[in-house]
Order: sequence, then C-alpha cells, then structure tokens
Amino acid sequence: MEIKHTALAGTLESSDVQITLSEGKGISIDLDSQVEKQFGKQIKKVVTDLLAKYEINNVKVHVVDKGALDCTIKARLIAAIQRATDTQNEQNWGVLE
Repeated sequence: MEIKHTALAGTLESSDVQITLSEGKGISIDLDSQVEKQFGKQIKKVVTDLLAKYEINNVKVHVVDKGALDCTIKARLIAAIQRATDTQNEQNWGVLE
C-alpha cells in the first residue's frame, strides 16, 4: 500500500497514543515516549509488524506515546493507515492475527 497524504490518529491524553504517517523512503519511526527505555522496542515492533501486514514500505511514522497498550497502538495505527491511504471504507473489521 502507498501513503497518499499525511494523516493523524489518536490523542495526547493519558493512556493513548498519537500517530502521524507521512510519505517517506523506507520505514522511519520517530518515537516520543516517557517510557521509551522500558517499552520502546515493543512499541516499534507493534508498529513495524502492522505496517508489514498492510505492505507499507515507504513511510515516516511519528509516535507520541502517553502510556498506550499494544491494542491501542494498533487501533490508532490502523486508523492512520486508512486515512493516509484513503481506504477508510475498505476495512474488514475482523480480528487481525
């Protein structure tokens, strides 16, 4: 899938995450989190794994984490992907494995 334009999902509230996607070359992840030392690798893994499932290879990802769980990160990233690729109406809302 190709990123068509910059898109954002999420908030800066506690226990949430704000994710911004924009066009890029390769996958670049900029993580801003107070718990990056403890959970930075896991947050980046969640992001890269989901980008791989959507076959997105060229993207800049800016993640502002406020203590979000993995499921919240996935939900926000899916929303940002749909907005950035103009595929909001094509989502199958079944469980991703």
